[in-house]
Amino acid sequence: MATPIKETPILYGEDAERFLRDAIENEKPENKVPQEEYDRALKAYEKLMKNAKI
Repeated sequence: MATPIKETPILYGEDAERFLRDAIENEKPENKVPQEEYDRALKAYEKLMKNAKI
């Protein structure tokens, strides 16, 4: 039987502010994965899914 998933807690105060700061920082263009690395990972994923026995 599957384990139930708990609800996501609501963040307040400094925790909420830190979460928002980090989220905004991670969305900046200079933090994007280079296209070459993205393409390499996508190719590996596609190969994995092609060979998966699902």
